Amino acid sequence: MKKSIFLSLILSISSQFVVASDKDHRRAIEVDHKVVTEHRTQVYGETFSYTATTGTQPVWDEEGHAVAALHYTYYQRDDVKDIGSRPLLISFNGGPGSASVWMHVAYTGPKVLNIDDEGFPLQPYGVKTNPYSVLDTADIVFVNPVNTGYSRVLAGNDGKMPSKDKQKTMFFGVNADVKYLAEWLNTFVTRNNRWRSPKFLIGESYGTTRVSGLALELQNRQWMYLNGVVLVSPTDIGIERKGIVKAANRLPYFTAAAWYHKALSNELQVQDLEQLLAKVESFTVNEYLPALAMGGFIKAEHKQRIAKQVAQYSGLDIEQVLQSNLDISTRYFWKQLLRDRGYTIGRLDSRYLGLDKQDVGDSPDYNSELSSWLHSFTPAINYYMKEQLNYHTDIKYNMFGQVHPWDRSNNQTGENLRQAMAANPYLNVLIQAGYYDGATNYFDAKYTMWQLDPSGKMQSRFDFKGYRSGHMMYLRHQDLKQSNDDLRAFIKASMPAKDKAAKY
Repeated sequence: MKKSIFLSLILSISSQFVVASDKDHRRAIEVDHKVVTEHRTQVYGETFSYTATTGTQPVWDEEGHAVAALHYTYYQRDDVKDIGSRPLLISFNGGPGSASVWMHVAYTGPKVLNIDDEGFPLQPYGVKTNPYSVLDTADIVFVNPVNTGYSRVLAGNDGKMPSKDKQKTMFFGVNADVKYLAEWLNTFVTRNNRWRSPKFLIGESYGTTRVSGLALELQNRQWMYLNGVVLVSPTDIGIERKGIVKAANRLPYFTAAAWYHKALSNELQVQDLEQLLAKVESFTVNEYLPALAMGGFIKAEHKQRIAKQVAQYSGLDIEQVLQSNLDISTRYFWKQLLRDRGYTIGRLDSRYLGLDKQDVGDSPDYNSELSSWLHSFTPAINYYMKEQLNYHTDIKYNMFGQVHPWDRSNNQTGENLRQAMAANPYLNVLIQAGYYDGATNYFDAKYTMWQLDPSGKMQSRFDFKGYRSGHMMYLRHQDLKQSNDDLRAFIKASMPAKDKAAKY
């Protein structure tokens, strides 16, 4: 009897408590929600209010099940009377696997990093008003693809995550990426009543592959037509730049980096950078590339002459050029250019200096510019999301997310962009690149532009802008202003008059 009473007492007490399971403490993103905050800013002396909406929107599969939640931040100017004529700028970064943080809090958005005028970290970390933001001209949405920022793959109805192979098929490849993002954008545009708005895509680095593919996917599968595509520090977008073309196209970048570090001869150093680069570009196309094409059968005196000129334009010794068979790798250049000063130079922005354990070797120990950027961007975006946009989550903000192995097969994104332009007379393209970018160098960007439309019939619809900085040219204050001005002008120029029909 006593035993029965004791057992009943235990059961009664335990029923008053809830035993927490793993599910109660799972680190999971909300699938579909948003947080709205109100702000004011000033651009070129004009003060106006804007609304920031940050949250998640699902990615659905063909059966209508949510398979991922994408985090986004959407900025709208408040005093707009006609949203149908208000441009919408849709922004992606690259990687693949990179969050939208870079252009979000350093380029086009209403806030920019607290950094010095050349882009180097300052404390206290954080953000400040961007006096050149294009928010005066266009509303902006920054999108984080799957596994970047706060965006995540979702578990299925059985509570299990899709297999790695399944995730790759769904999200992690050139064409899968474009397909699901186009569907997501259709929903975003519909939810926010932006179908009538002129639309622009902007992508940086691998983001240029993404937006080039999206231009045709949106047009052909979502029936959404664009006014402009902006390629910032573009990748090859499926247009081959291999072999001798890849080797030759590096030289103008070598010249720019050497010029910045005052590693050229006095005769070249005193010249204006852009005037000097025009000469190097001409030499590259007309002499350097044909010499590389001759390979081991180039005549000795011809090889010597080309090597001498390459050495002069790159800041290297002629012996180093000859020992490289005229083909100098970028990694060797980053290590060698300032070896006698005890420094390496950055990959994505060669203005940045690094310190290696040893001065010997053929490549730097680390990418000095990326270390510097993560130094300032990571604390800033975490602070900004929580304290200024009021977005609270225990999900980690992935500056770089797990998306590999990435399926790069069947990359036709450059051709897709050309097809989209051909079928849409309204569609224009702006390319922006930094002269000191050694990863996606500016001359490769020019070469890609030249090859996009071999007919030349759409030549007037392409524009190229170069800047005296690196991969993220907007980090340098002077180029933050200039690049936003160029983008603003491009958006305005790509909005046709009301009576101008889309026809040839």
